Amino acid sequence: MRWWSVANLVSNVGTWMQLTVQNLLVLQITGSAAATGLSMSVQAAPGLLLGLAGGAAVDRWPRKLTAAVSQALLGAVAFTTAVLVALDRLDLGVLMALAAVTGLIATVDGPACALLGNDLVRAEDVPSAIGVGSLVHNAGRLAGAALGGMTVAFLGTAAAYTANGLSFLFVAAVIPFLKPAAPAAPAAGAAEPPPAPEAPAAVPEELGMRQGLAFFRRRRRLVALAGISGISALFGRNYGLTLVVLVTGPLAGDAASFGAVSTVLAVGGIVGAVLGARLRRPTVRLVGVLAAGGALLQVFAGLSPSLAVLLVLVLPMAVAESVSETATTTVLQTDPPAHMRGRVLGVWSTVRTVWGLAAPVSLGLLMELAGARGALVLGGLVVAAVLGSGMLLRGRRGPAPVVLLREDKAAVAVRPGLGTAA
Repeated sequence: MRWWSVANLVSNVGTWMQLTVQNLLVLQITGSAAATGLSMSVQAAPGLLLGLAGGAAVDRWPRKLTAAVSQALLGAVAFTTAVLVALDRLDLGVLMALAAVTGLIATVDGPACALLGNDLVRAEDVPSAIGVGSLVHNAGRLAGAALGGMTVAFLGTAAAYTANGLSFLFVAAVIPFLKPAAPAAPAAGAAEPPPAPEAPAAVPEELGMRQGLAFFRRRRRLVALAGISGISALFGRNYGLTLVVLVTGPLAGDAASFGAVSTVLAVGGIVGAVLGARLRRPTVRLVGVLAAGGALLQVFAGLSPSLAVLLVLVLPMAVAESVSETATTTVLQTDPPAHMRGRVLGVWSTVRTVWGLAAPVSLGLLMELAGARGALVLGGLVVAAVLGSGMLLRGRRGPAPVVLLREDKAAVAVRPGLGTAA
């Protein structure tokens, strides 16, 4: 797990180095901000259309081999981009094609690498492993953004893509040496475990994808997570968009001022990841409470009279968001049975892509109508009100019944505090 964490840190640094320069590269080629947004949408499109298929593939293919091959392919795309940039042969069409290929590979790489990390620790340590992954992601983001700027300044844009390609190859080289965690030893005198059942017969790809979608729709806690993620994305959390307008507009700041805000956001993300790693059994209710708390902090951030006050508020906002994201990831990767987790992550990839594409549009319109301050205040109030109302209604209905099986095989529904019903 330590080797995997080091490999992920290297990979995240390389990825954020590339992301730091990618938008600038599109602007250099086209001179169009719209083209920059289009390149991001093209890269996200495979996750929207093929996320479930990628998750189903991860459930079927050997996980280590899948992750190693996908990392090597992502490295090849990065190297190809670096060569084209160095030779001045990269035009908009080729760039869009490379973005689409990257997004396509990521539909398999994302769930494969996420679940591979969980295989390296025992079941009781999976929440901590996910928290460490979140910590690595935020640390890589902070270091990668800084190194990306320095790399471009001294070595050029192609160097950032080359560094990212090398980071992918490093991960691919580490994966073959990773060993899954050994299961916990049975207690002394315990009976031998029953033999493992035979593997089920292979099912067509379409059926497997339908099973994953049906499972997600039936699992109320997963649907609730999708709702929390959606309302938070549409009316808040997109701080890269809302806070940059607030800082450079009403607060009369400059790029350096927003750089300070971005740094505090990254630090808060790291602190939140450390706290999230300590969660043993996070719940959907905890995710909702953290999202609502972050939304209320967003309201106060929108009312900030100065940059100093905003910086004070941004830190707990980032901590709440990071802990919430870590808790969400833990539920997604531990709640479904093992044979369904790839498909659940595939469905989640599609859901997140929908919100990711819709959020900038909704927040942009809200800022047009209400200004930067109004968008932060109104958006935060909407998120807090919707999530608060949902938790109150859920509390009145009481906990969901737990289905047990008596010795006579009769199903019994037990609602805590209310007795049983056959």
